[in-house]
Amino acid sequence: MHNPGTPDRFPAQERLAAGAQYIAGRLTKGTSGRTHAVVDPATGEDAYTYELAGPEDVDAAVAAAREAFPGWAATTPGERSDALHRFAAVLAERAEEFARAESLQCGKPLKLTREFDVPGTIDNTAFFAGAARHLQGQSAGEYSGDHTSYVRREPIGVVGSIAPWNYPLQMAAWKILPAIAAGNTIVLKPAELTPLTSLLFAEAATEAGIPDGVVNIVTGTGKEAGEHLVGHPDVAMTSFTGSTAVGKRVAEIATATVKRLHLELGGKAPFVVFDDADLEAAVNGAVAGALINTGQDCTAATRAYVQRPLYEAFVERTAALMDTVRLGDPFAPGTDLGPLISHVQRDRVAGFVDRARGYARVVTGGEAPQGELKNGAYYRPTLVADAAQDSEIVQSEIFGPVLAVLPFDSDDEGIRLANDTPYGLAASAWSRDVYRANRATREIKAGCVWVNDHIPIISEMPHGGYKSSGYGKDMSTYSFDEYTQIKHVMFDNTAVPRKDWHRTIFGDR
Repeated sequence: MHNPGTPDRFPAQERLAAGAQYIAGRLTKGTSGRTHAVVDPATGEDAYTYELAGPEDVDAAVAAAREAFPGWAATTPGERSDALHRFAAVLAERAEEFARAESLQCGKPLKLTREFDVPGTIDNTAFFAGAARHLQGQSAGEYSGDHTSYVRREPIGVVGSIAPWNYPLQMAAWKILPAIAAGNTIVLKPAELTPLTSLLFAEAATEAGIPDGVVNIVTGTGKEAGEHLVGHPDVAMTSFTGSTAVGKRVAEIATATVKRLHLELGGKAPFVVFDDADLEAAVNGAVAGALINTGQDCTAATRAYVQRPLYEAFVERTAALMDTVRLGDPFAPGTDLGPLISHVQRDRVAGFVDRARGYARVVTGGEAPQGELKNGAYYRPTLVADAAQDSEIVQSEIFGPVLAVLPFDSDDEGIRLANDTPYGLAASAWSRDVYRANRATREIKAGCVWVNDHIPIISEMPHGGYKSSGYGKDMSTYSFDEYTQIKHVMFDNTAVPRKDWHRTIFGDR
């Protein structure tokens, strides 16, 4: 394996030695007095050590964003669009640097970051460059006598966002882009495990000509930097992506200052296979959907419900296909699956599977590989069959390469089981019958329901959950509903001052 600090693995290392805080257009060191290491999860070795942000850094970043807000909010949609087009061009020029930094800090295969994470982020930036020009209110008419009404859509102010470690580059983009396209400024706190591409993203924004202070990054712990950002009185809105448990804490803190709140939380996506489905397509979809990003995806297929006539064949073929997945160095061309984000997460996933052995059948996987991969946070693709619906492995978010498979009999039962968790972020239905599939899309309670596929997302369409998976939308023009506020404007069109309303309220004077 490569040394994690070598330039081919981490080209931006020397430049980011200046610090892991990006405030008012420059990299600085944190002031908490404590350091943190980004660990390469493929080797267990430290790849980058930095000074954590403290409350003073958060205050400085919020102050920079607040100072930049009036000027940025006053730019025209066309000016913001031009800046975002330049931003997309800078990202495209630096795509390889971003792909390598993302693979290093997350353990993602380089082919995944090259073909999915980075191109998706560039596409998202280009989308919001265009969408910025269509950010509009609504014209209206005379709904009340001689008065004309219309609606203005205005930026909110300083946005404080917190992004997770599973897709650090894409989550930074999903939060930063709609916020600044709408005229807001932002302070983003990435996960302390994975700050590298968020810092590079902010740096690229400056390179594209986006003014200093519009995009700021503070890298610290959730308890210290994150909670201070959410509770900051000059932050007008909080956007958070992460676990449902932490989302509840964010909501509690935000309530004290009555902030606008956008939450994208956990998921436990059902994968419903009806008995008329294309079995081969469903098996391939299940393995891809369950193992994407080593299962560390809140929309990953985590519980497959298979109608009984196909159940045993689905279990057998899915296990066989999982066994062909190649674990390895994320930077090696032949690697299909990288490590989990950390040994802590690997052990957490292993705990779910070990406990499941007491009530279910572990068909394949269920262990960490040895040999040259033993020092990394690797875990084999795992299929668990015959668990009960109310069991831990079916109900709880595991966030690892584990798929639970359960049988069902009637269509009613399959849809009921799909809805029977607290989550509602994503789901998929597999059937060749358009009416059957349409019923599933209508009755499954989730923010996205795929038919005969699982996982694809596009910039033009919204992403967000139902139930305990949170509320609000990322991507698409629907995300502007999160990052703008609506104002009703009403004109009296009469040539002379009206007295009717005064007379109604006060009587004759």
